[in-house]
Amino acid sequence: MEEWIFVPGEVIGLDIYVSTGEGKPKLAEQRTTVYKREIQNTYSLKIQKSRALFSEVTKRFPTLPFSLRAFEDQVGAKVGVRECIDHELIQAYPVLVEKDGEYVAHFKSTVIILAKSTQVIAGALPFDTARFEATATKKIENEEVKALVARDLWKKQ
Repeated sequence: MEEWIFVPGEVIGLDIYVSTGEGKPKLAEQRTTVYKREIQNTYSLKIQKSRALFSEVTKRFPTLPFSLRAFEDQVGAKVGVRECIDHELIQAYPVLVEKDGEYVAHFKSTVIILAKSTQVIAGALPFDTARFEATATKKIENEEVKALVARDLWKKQ
C-alpha cells in the first residue's frame, strides 16, 4: 500500500469495498452496466452511437453515476460506451465477486479535511445494524469491536 498524508483543505473521494469473505475481491465475468462520466477528460468521438450516448450522458448525468438501462436505445448505448471508456470519457464501476456464497459491497463517500475536523459531504449514510440483524448468521462477540461499530467515525472522539 502507498502511504498517504492528509492535509487540511483537501477533498477526497473514498471507495470502500467490504466483503464477507477473505477481502480479496476479483473482477467478475459479468459486464458492468453502471458508469460515471469523467468530467475532466475530453475527446472527439468517431462513432455516431458514441457521440449520441456521450451527449445524453452530459445532459442527463453530468456528475452522477448512471446505468445503461436509463437509455431508450440500449443497444446503441452498449455500442457507444466502449469508445467512451477507451478514451477515458466514462469510468466503469466494476462488478466484484469472491467465492460462492460470499458478498461484496461497495461504498463511496466524499470527505473534506478541515483544519480542526473531518466532514463527510456526500455518501454519509448512518450504519443501521437493525437492517442486518435479521439475516445475520454470526454475531460480534468482542466488546471492543462492538464499540467500534457503534461509534460515529466522523465526530471528534
